[in-house]
Amino acid sequence: MDSLWEQKSPDSGFESLDQDIKTDVLIIGGGMAGVLCAYMLHQSGTPYVLAEAETIGHGITKNTTAKITSQHGLIYGKLIRKFGTDKAEKYLKANDAALKKYRDLCQTIDCDFEEKEAYVYSLDDRQKIEKELAALEQLGFDAQFTDRLPLPFPVAGAVKYPRQAQFHPLKFLFSLSKGLHIYEHTKVTELIGRTAVTSRGRITAKKIIIATHFPILNKHGGYFLKMYQHRSYVIALENAPNVHGMYVDEAQNGMSFRNFENLLLIGGGDHRTGKQGGNWQELRTFARQHYPNASEKYCWATQDCMTLDGVPYIGAYSAGTPDLYVATGFNKWGMTSSMVSAMILCDLVQEKQNPYAEAFSPSRTILRPQLAVNAWEAVVNLLTPSAKRCPHLGCALKWNPYEHTWDCPCHGSRFTKNGRLIDNPATGDLTK
Repeated sequence: MDSLWEQKSPDSGFESLDQDIKTDVLIIGGGMAGVLCAYMLHQSGTPYVLAEAETIGHGITKNTTAKITSQHGLIYGKLIRKFGTDKAEKYLKANDAALKKYRDLCQTIDCDFEEKEAYVYSLDDRQKIEKELAALEQLGFDAQFTDRLPLPFPVAGAVKYPRQAQFHPLKFLFSLSKGLHIYEHTKVTELIGRTAVTSRGRITAKKIIIATHFPILNKHGGYFLKMYQHRSYVIALENAPNVHGMYVDEAQNGMSFRNFENLLLIGGGDHRTGKQGGNWQELRTFARQHYPNASEKYCWATQDCMTLDGVPYIGAYSAGTPDLYVATGFNKWGMTSSMVSAMILCDLVQEKQNPYAEAFSPSRTILRPQLAVNAWEAVVNLLTPSAKRCPHLGCALKWNPYEHTWDCPCHGSRFTKNGRLIDNPATGDLTK
């Protein structure tokens, strides 16, 4: 079940670490966020290295639907209510700046970059759409209303974001990574102060950025309470229509649509990791009903870290870990959030002010309703009898019959049927 993007991507070809080294900044994790951090530090002349446990781009990044957009669902009204207009405006401006940065970089990178309009729609609640439009107007963003979309079902309304974009993420990543100081197959197994221990050597740094999807350091920051993980599924269809844009349902269990070349990508089937959901079966049923002449070319799944309040955690890892930084909790919007992370963190490690940093600070309040849900899931699964336990914090693992994996409903770690680690926060394989 390799993703569409993996079919047309070259090998990166970086070597493994084979000695002890020192640097100013160590980046742990070679997904989109980590590589963008490396690129920006390289451009600034700051000494850095990036350590990736496997190969760059082949963790969560390879499974994205690769939308580059400030449209993150019906988020702006919620941000104004939770944080006020100022922080909501910073969130919007940060993502607009990320889109502009991608647009500039992609002028010289062959990565199928295309400007597209992005839409968030509601199947049955026009009022939700109208409230979001009012919030965007308050923030000075020129969004538009429509209730006519080239999708095979009626909608109550949609917010249209002009001049957003989509691309081929791995083509972009591999091109951007050329000439960067990257070590692949260099897994960080332990952090001792500012020294990262790997199986092939130690990396000592003045500052460390952890960009590993779910943070690998469990002792600080409380990320195992501040986040949960969510799975979603994608199918790519041949002989399906061009929808001329990017579309996402405002409901968490809704569907998304975009084209790539002659393929229509449909996403959905969502569920909390370790729980049951629609998965590919829901998407295939939809495709048979609405696109009966189409045929499935690719299918894959992805996993996203979801925060308590819908905003990523980007900044200082915790109050007790000076010179340690984090980028995580992208809430299904990993492309723009990765660029925002790089812009913020590369300023912070160079001790510069960043205009967006406050809005994404990991030290903000955790007193949100989702915290109680996360705590309840942890307690229930810790007390559930099971022979298979997650090595992260000991929760009972659930068998996923669709992907043939052992999944943790507490924090989202996943393992093959033979116990090999697929997704963190666990850092090792099952022992039995």
